[in-house]
Amino acid sequence: MASRDQVKASHILIKHQGSRRKASWKDPEGKIIMTTTREAAVEQLKSIREDIVSGKANFEDVATRVSDCSSAKRGGDLGPFGRGQMQKPFEEATYALKVGDISDIVDTDSGVHIIKRTA
Repeated sequence: MASRDQVKASHILIKHQGSRRKASWKDPEGKIIMTTTREAAVEQLKSIREDIVSGKANFEDVATRVSDCSSAKRGGDLGPFGRGQMQKPFEEATYALKVGDISDIVDTDSGVHIIKRTA
């Protein structure tokens, strides 16, 4: 469980041409990632976020199918983490959320994310 100075979050990551590592568990050779623009990744994530917020989709189910992060195997769950453990924009967005809230698009060197704070 997260200690008082830690948060717990799940996320959905979409990698794109500008991502620092152009491969993922679902695209090991990076063929799709290398042809995905940042703009296309953002549009895909906006649509996914809309479906989740409207109740048409479940965050964890979508993360399992769509996220480029290996945490997809756990429904996007990253577990507890403290300050300084994640890339700064990701950390700031997560700490700014209330438990149960879902972020807008968050841009990092890894790609674009939506984050759900879980604790």
